Amino acid sequence: MAVLAHAEAGEIAARLRDFALPEHQDLRAPENGLVMLRGRVGGDGAPFNLGEATVSRAAVKLASGEVGFGYTLGRNSEKARLIALCDALVQSRDFGGAVERDVIAPLREQLMIRRQQAAAETAATKVDFYTMVRGEG
Repeated sequence: MAVLAHAEAGEIAARLRDFALPEHQDLRAPENGLVMLRGRVGGDGAPFNLGEATVSRAAVKLASGEVGFGYTLGRNSEKARLIALCDALVQSRDFGGAVERDVIAPLREQLMIRRQQAAAETAATKVDFYTMVRGEG
């Protein structure tokens, strides 16, 4: 689910185009809403309300009975529906392996490449500070 949440909606849709998708229906039409973000001072302090974030959610049911749920930050209703569809497909005996192999694995690889590129760009700006010790003993 994390891979799908970090992927672009177009990337997910492009991967799903190669599938003969089974009949499915929206149990919950994609909708946008808000969630409260909570924080803690120092990681172990008392929780406090940090603010709100916009999210999109959807629920899809396959004709074979599998139900998938999709949530994503932002107001991308189509992405939430695609995530829900992938969630339902992964649970299916007929589609689970293919979705993992042809949709999620390539998206995971793209995500890892993007993270490595970002880490390399960040590392290129690293400055090493050191203190010189005088040789006067």
